[in-house]
Amino acid sequence: MAPSGPSETPGEDGPLIRAFFEKRESLLLFLAARTRCMATAEDLIQDLYLKIAALDGGTDVRAPSALLYRMAANILVDHVRSSQRSSRRNSDWRQETRTVMGGEDVVDEPAADEVLAAKQRVRLLADAVAELPLQMRRAFRLHKLEGLSQAQTAQAMGVSVKMIEQHIQAAIRNLSQRLRS
Repeated sequence: MAPSGPSETPGEDGPLIRAFFEKRESLLLFLAARTRCMATAEDLIQDLYLKIAALDGGTDVRAPSALLYRMAANILVDHVRSSQRSSRRNSDWRQETRTVMGGEDVVDEPAADEVLAAKQRVRLLADAVAELPLQMRRAFRLHKLEGLSQAQTAQAMGVSVKMIEQHIQAAIRNLSQRLRS
C-alpha cells in the first residue's frame, strides 16, 4: 500500500514525492474513473508511488502535478495493454484446448465445485463405512468395494450367503440413513 503521507524526516522527499501526497486522492479518483474499479486504481497508485520513489529525489521538476498525471496515464495504458494480452492469451488457450460438438463446447472434466462436492461425499461415505459394526463392514467392503460375489464373500468370512445378504442390506440401510442426515 502506498504511504498515505510524507516521510517522518523533513527534507528527504523531493518535490515530486510531496506533489504525489498532495495529489494522491485526485490521482486515485482519476485512475478509478478510468478503470471503474477502486481496487485496481489503488494498485495503480501503488505502482505510481514506486516509480516516483525510485526517481532521483534531487531532480528538478517544473510541473510536478502534470508529470504525475502523465505518469499515472502511462501506468494506466500499461495496465490496459497487459490485461488485453492476458485476455488474448487466455482466449487462445481456451480455443486450442476446447472440444466442440454440434456447435456447443464439450467439457471433458466436471466443474471444480462438483469435484469438491464428490470428494466430500466420498469422505462422508468412507467415514460412515468405517463406523459400521465389524462383520457388517467387512461384508460390505468385500462385496461392494472389492467386487466379490455374495458366495465368495460368505466363503471368505466363513458364514452363510444368507448372513452376507443380511449384513449387506443392513449396511446399505445404515449408510443411506447416515448420508441423508
